[in-house]
Amino acid sequence: MFDWIVRMADWIVYDVLHLRQGKHLTEALHFFIYDTVKILLLLFVIVFLMGIVNSYFPIDKVRNYLSRKKLYGLEYLMASLFGVVTPFCSCSSVPLFIGFVKGGIPLGVTFAFLVTSPLVNEVAVGLFLGLFGWKTTLIYVLSGILLGTISGMILQRLRLERYLTPWVKQVLTNAQREQDAFVAGKQTFKQRLPIIWQETRNILKGVVPYVIVGIAIGGLMHGYIPEGFFERYMSKSNIFAVPVATLLAVPMYSNASGILPVVQVLVAKGIPLGTAIAFMMGVVGLSLPEAMLLKKVMTFKLIGIFFGVVTLCIIISGYIFNVIF
Repeated sequence: MFDWIVRMADWIVYDVLHLRQGKHLTEALHFFIYDTVKILLLLFVIVFLMGIVNSYFPIDKVRNYLSRKKLYGLEYLMASLFGVVTPFCSCSSVPLFIGFVKGGIPLGVTFAFLVTSPLVNEVAVGLFLGLFGWKTTLIYVLSGILLGTISGMILQRLRLERYLTPWVKQVLTNAQREQDAFVAGKQTFKQRLPIIWQETRNILKGVVPYVIVGIAIGGLMHGYIPEGFFERYMSKSNIFAVPVATLLAVPMYSNASGILPVVQVLVAKGIPLGTAIAFMMGVVGLSLPEAMLLKKVMTFKLIGIFFGVVTLCIIISGYIFNVIF
């Protein structure tokens, strides 16, 4: 799907700039160009589509439906399952997160999606099957869904809406105002389009700088962290290997398909599978670039709480994997 972006990045890095393959700067720049184009395209499409969805679906009805107590937590499971079928990395999941919040969906439910989406998708499942077999894949998928569901339920109970940034609160206010106008006027799609387009531009204007900075950080991490750096801290003999692996993963940035081959190498070198998977979950679900993006919609305190809860769940999952395998 994104092969043309790879070819474009190759052309810029190797043909235009004449950089040598295998160098740190080359790898970092190639990563930056590829991910910037890919994520900005996804960002535009997702924000625009969510604008269309939000213009037709009453915010209050969505909020009321997902807030009903009789769902008994199924709304968190539904959000996690939706995360499974969306093939996005942590950074490109953030626009959907904004769309969820804008649509009036409870914050804990949106967190359930945000946790699961980068961890479990069809690409990751296919690679997992090829690398580790169906039993490990099944356990991984179930653990990813449970991780998102449980994290969302915990975060919802903490009632963290007050820690959203003023920018998001303004977006929510505008969304309600636009929805009222759409409903009152019973506008056609052609009449709605200018308002949807203006809202898309406003959101992109607020988010894109954070996307660029986040991807730049990810590119530097991708290009300059030396091979073998993490392996020395994740051996079987280290009882704290799982939390160390999870914390060491946070500065890195990759999607599931990019980090899975690394996980295979780590396991081949004798690192326990649970420790390696905890490392993978940390890389995919808890990255500094993601934190940079989330800063636009969350205060530092909310980002800290979110990362803390997910980190704890990942560590527990890693230990459970080690016990099972």
